Amino acid sequence: MKTVYLHIGNNYSVDVREIIGIFDMDNTTVTSYTKKLLDMAEKNKKIFLATYELPKTFILTNDKVYISQLSAGTLKKRLKNGGGL
Repeated sequence: MKTVYLHIGNNYSVDVREIIGIFDMDNTTVTSYTKKLLDMAEKNKKIFLATYELPKTFILTNDKVYISQLSAGTLKKRLKNGGGL
């Protein structure tokens, strides 16, 4: 079976089998649960920045959190079209 990677910006790609969810920063970071999740990931050095621009999404995987400047809609389209590579 062919491995598919999702291009999340700035030369970062994530194996789609590892993705748990793609979340919009504006809509999800208002809850304390999401803030705690991101704080814990940062404390444990599990956050990886795929951008130095304003972040729009975070991609939760089995063991890491990726921050991307691409919108959740753009990432969804890339997934639908084979990953965007």
